Amino acid sequence: MRPLPLPAALAVVVLGGVASAAQGAVNAELGERTGDPVLGSVVNNLGGCLLVLAGLAVLPSMRAGLAGLRRSGLPWWTYLGGVGGAVIVLVAPVVVPVLGVAVFTIAQVAGGSLGGLAVDRAGLAATGRMPLTLPRVGGALLGVGAVALAQLGRPVGDLAVGLVLLCVLGGLAVAGQSALNGRVAASVGPAAGLAVNFAVSTVVIGAVAAITGALVTAPDWPTQWWLYLGGLLGVGIVLTLLIGVRAAGVLRTGLALVAGQLGGALLLDLALPGGPGVRLPVLAGALLTLLAVVVTGLRRRGPDRVAAEGAREPDGRLVG
Repeated sequence: MRPLPLPAALAVVVLGGVASAAQGAVNAELGERTGDPVLGSVVNNLGGCLLVLAGLAVLPSMRAGLAGLRRSGLPWWTYLGGVGGAVIVLVAPVVVPVLGVAVFTIAQVAGGSLGGLAVDRAGLAATGRMPLTLPRVGGALLGVGAVALAQLGRPVGDLAVGLVLLCVLGGLAVAGQSALNGRVAASVGPAAGLAVNFAVSTVVIGAVAAITGALVTAPDWPTQWWLYLGGLLGVGIVLTLLIGVRAAGVLRTGLALVAGQLGGALLLDLALPGGPGVRLPVLAGALLTLLAVVVTGLRRRGPDRVAAEGAREPDGRLVG
């Protein structure tokens, strides 16, 4: 499957960001209703796994891609992208009640921007190495500033340094997830890359749930059907990241996702009963993040590719 044209790929990622905002709201509400934030993560991941299993049953491309993993020659660590997804899904419901949404979001985006610059520079994604240019660094900083602007007026909790660093780690993990999943998808197809992501994240989240005792509780499950859509939204988010990273690299994809998240937050503010309505800081932050996406791409794409700094072996390894 060839990468989408860059504008189309970034537009898809923005839609994935909207889905991410909705997923966060759904998982948080489910965790609050059940009394255990880890349960929200478990339900989210199980829903995604069920969709992946359905895909295996009806999509020959997914089965063929998984069968081709052994022949792909990819290093074992490229299959660990799902760990990053599990980290952020587990971290959010734990730290948000303490830090508040504003600090969590800013710290996560800071980690994601730093991680995006690092993995693009290291060439971990299928796009190859991308140098640390002034527009890319400036765009990353602009993205963090835009998110900080969007969070004006949001509640701030106790500024526990350890939890803030955990949020930054979550952002770094998402950047790594995007790069590694994109590399698998480039080798065996996005459907198989999606399946690998959820297989790994299921193991991680299941282990955490077992350790914390979340699986032995008997909560009162809410009856609202929309609280169980986290898995469906998660599948859509991972797919959009796979599409974006192949065309734009990790940093620009991450910033486009953030723009969609802020736009989705604005839509939720408008749509939810009792919501605050249009919040100008969120609107301004979303527009500034879109500007950051443009700024990071000011340099011509040609010199950014691996051809300028090295070459790729047939098995996907980088040299040079």
